[in-house]
Amino acid sequence: MFGFRKTQMVSAEDALPGRDTPVPVPERHAVLGTPLTPPYPEGSEIAEFALGCFWGEERTFWQVAGVITTAVGYEGGFTPNPAYEEVCTGRTGHAETVRVVFNPSQVSYQQLLKVFWESHDPTQGMRQGNDTGSQYRSVIFYQSEAQREAAERSATEYGKKLAEHGYGQITTEIVPAGEFYFAEDYHQQYLYKVPNGYCPDHSTGVSCPVGLLKADD
Repeated sequence: MFGFRKTQMVSAEDALPGRDTPVPVPERHAVLGTPLTPPYPEGSEIAEFALGCFWGEERTFWQVAGVITTAVGYEGGFTPNPAYEEVCTGRTGHAETVRVVFNPSQVSYQQLLKVFWESHDPTQGMRQGNDTGSQYRSVIFYQSEAQREAAERSATEYGKKLAEHGYGQITTEIVPAGEFYFAEDYHQQYLYKVPNGYCPDHSTGVSCPVGLLKADD
């Protein structure tokens, strides 16, 4: 596609065609031993976040108490069942995404938002550090109106905190969750399988107090 840049969103018409068959993934989380794919335990909820390279970010979330399982995949674009190499071209429209299945009686969605904001720099647009491309953009994929409201509230309040520390405006997209396409087997729990693997830290160091995110604030 002549003139295409990875830091621009591809159109639906120009996206790669993909395929009909999803990639096979393991039944169980390599660390937690819980189901990687649905059905998930009764009463659990799903949160999905894109915040740069999904290898390190998945590990961050699976270490949170109350998280039942995590998985990495692709979301927010047009190409069905994409391969990693296709996502890397920027021509699928998908972002590298972490699915977090959690027990809301043990960890709140607001607490997961705190982890999300503090684990990357949400002001960088179509990149995180040296990782450049639309697949590295910051996105909150909300599953319900309650999640949308909490996400928007948190973005407003955390944006104020970032501004106090000299950062620009938040570029994070807050959009309805679409189809989540599981990434290939070797990407799942990658940093458990490859302990010394690539794991950049793009966090700003700016704290996001949970108190800012409470629904009754």
